[in-house]
Amino acid sequence: MSDLLAHVEGIWQAVAPTLPGFTVEVLPSIDSTSSELMRRARNGLMEPVLLTAEHQTAGRGRVGKGWHSKPGQSLTFSLALPLAPANWSGLSLAVGVSLAQSLHPSLRLKWPNDLWLEQRKIGGILVETASTGEAGQGQRMVVVGVGLNIARPDTGAVSALVPQGSTVAAMPPAGLSELLVGITPGEALARVAPALVQDLQAFASQGFDAFAQRFARLDALQGLTVQLSDGTRGTACGVNEEGALQVLTERGMQTVTSAEVSVRPC
Repeated sequence: MSDLLAHVEGIWQAVAPTLPGFTVEVLPSIDSTSSELMRRARNGLMEPVLLTAEHQTAGRGRVGKGWHSKPGQSLTFSLALPLAPANWSGLSLAVGVSLAQSLHPSLRLKWPNDLWLEQRKIGGILVETASTGEAGQGQRMVVVGVGLNIARPDTGAVSALVPQGSTVAAMPPAGLSELLVGITPGEALARVAPALVQDLQAFASQGFDAFAQRFARLDALQGLTVQLSDGTRGTACGVNEEGALQVLTERGMQTVTSAEVSVRPC
């Protein structure tokens, strides 16, 4: 039995009592767990499911970035849930809070969707949604994709995933095994999955308000000088009530949304 399969029953038992119809699937290989769950949702399959794979051949991140995935050395999974929050703003931050607090106290969050260990990327989050039925009348499914380094990846392999023509260098990688020696992908999944489901349900009922203080304690950019994708520099001053980054620039406080910029500390 594979490491991931060995933890399926425990994850299901922890989640199913509060999430009827929940299933866990493990595949040996797939293009992308998130792409697969988005395909299912668009075809009308709206049951809650956690899909993980030993290997992803085309893992995806934000703004066209790939995700380096090696069997046994990384954890890649996606969680699909029907969700109906009053406000979707700040969802990726809530996911990051849940993951970081489930994994290790040393982890921090780099707005809007990266897990950091000592300013090195250890994981990433991609949140997507799909709807069925008429606009405003059908169900809406959220698909939360997570990529987590268990072993520290080779720097060259990570650099190769930067989109062609990008002027931003790949961030130096980190691995969870630096903090938790000997941890396996299955053990990491068992740590995060039940809490992630619970936190997504809390987000649906309470929104980002339930996570704002937790995020502030984990905010890796707070007080740092950052440069936005348009070249503007300023000081990161946390996030507002909707999870948008606040940057104090020469022109005053600028509100930054995840759709507008990529933020790098200077």
